[in-house]
Amino acid sequence: MLLIQLLKVDLLILDDFGLAPALTPEQCRDLFNLIEDRHQLKSTLITSQLPVKHWHDYIGEPTIADAILDRLLENTHRLELKGGSMRKPKSVD
Repeated sequence: MLLIQLLKVDLLILDDFGLAPALTPEQCRDLFNLIEDRHQLKSTLITSQLPVKHWHDYIGEPTIADAILDRLLENTHRLELKGGSMRKPKSVD
């Protein structure tokens, strides 16, 4: 099962968190179980264009969102990058 494999990796990278449509209740529970089981045991790196202040709304289920964010944001090293897109189209000369 994928969840068991994700629990075992030393570094889990969730790339573009918040890019897909809002989480379903089942996805919220799966994310909680994943984060809960890895909490304080393994590292998790999250990249997102969605500001952290909007993650609660994205996760949806308020109680589960609180629990997930409490665990994710505890002992966090947070880097916020600002600036324009590095994927701008190249000009044609």
